[in-house]
Amino acid sequence: MDLMSFKEREISKKDCVELFEDTENFFDILKLADSIRKDIVGDTVTFVKNTNIETTNVCTMGCKFCAFSVSKNSPEAFKLDAEEIAKKAVIAKKSGLTEVTIHGGIHPDVDTHFQVETINKVNSATSKLGGIYTHAYSPQEILNGAENAGLSIKEALKMLNEAGLRTIPGTAAEILDDEVRSDICPLKMSTKKWIDIMKTAHKTGIKTTSTIIYGHVEEYKHIVDHLSILKEIQKETGGITEFIPMSFLHENTPLYKSGRVTDGASGLYELKLYAIARILFKETIKNIQAPRVKIGTKLSQLILKSGANDLGGTLVEDKVSKAAGSIYEDASVDLMRNAITSIGRIPKERTTLYEIIE
Repeated sequence: MDLMSFKEREISKKDCVELFEDTENFFDILKLADSIRKDIVGDTVTFVKNTNIETTNVCTMGCKFCAFSVSKNSPEAFKLDAEEIAKKAVIAKKSGLTEVTIHGGIHPDVDTHFQVETINKVNSATSKLGGIYTHAYSPQEILNGAENAGLSIKEALKMLNEAGLRTIPGTAAEILDDEVRSDICPLKMSTKKWIDIMKTAHKTGIKTTSTIIYGHVEEYKHIVDHLSILKEIQKETGGITEFIPMSFLHENTPLYKSGRVTDGASGLYELKLYAIARILFKETIKNIQAPRVKIGTKLSQLILKSGANDLGGTLVEDKVSKAAGSIYEDASVDLMRNAITSIGRIPKERTTLYEIIE
């Protein structure tokens, strides 16, 4: 296989699967991806000062890869009201953070009106401090909110956008293959519905991130199909800001406890996934994140040498990853900068929309 030809031409799905299966040219594949990264985004590695605000751990989805959710009647159940969420946003702003990511389980009592109220209260509470960027609500949360409010997806997104929501997390994607979804998250929306919500958000003026959860029951072909779907969405709408691969954290999950999955992805698999994503996306999706809080600083540094150009957020609070068994702590700005400079790259703080903060 002529690897260097992929710098100049489109790579097919068949080629991508063959790259996953190729065991002889592993380091050459990483080197190619890193070269493409350098051509497209240069040597800058970005990060964002942010926190997660988990609104509830109640969820009706019962996903087999999740260790965070509980039933509504569980003694461990919690649900923050809009005022409580706004107070957390104020604390984040006073701590010098620039972004809050607001998300939670799929709660049966949450609707679009509550989501709009929350956005309004966060904006109002933080406005006197200069405001904070609110990145909120996965496609599944938006679908749940719209259904509970008796609204269409388009109506719900329009209301959220008018309240000031400019970006949403492209989570709930998991693996965009209905056969896999019926296995690991059978109650979640279909692949088509996820795509429709993403495209509708983009057409409403709301940008999104994009994600994948890997290292469980998927095959290479599922990864490649997923990446190809994201690329096609971006070519149509241009609304995706970044791609965030998320390694399956297995230890406390139903999939692991059932014995079907004994471990997550290997380091070699992780590196190759990032590299192939960069080779496939090229400049279509420019920003690829190595989420340090899920995989640790050392592996993130290797991934930054394999096609990625972003180290993610400081994530002062990430209960979902920690519930699933993540051992990696919140990051200081100094830790982020040191991790980047020690591999010979240039650290830059960014906004949610990848604007550089000087």
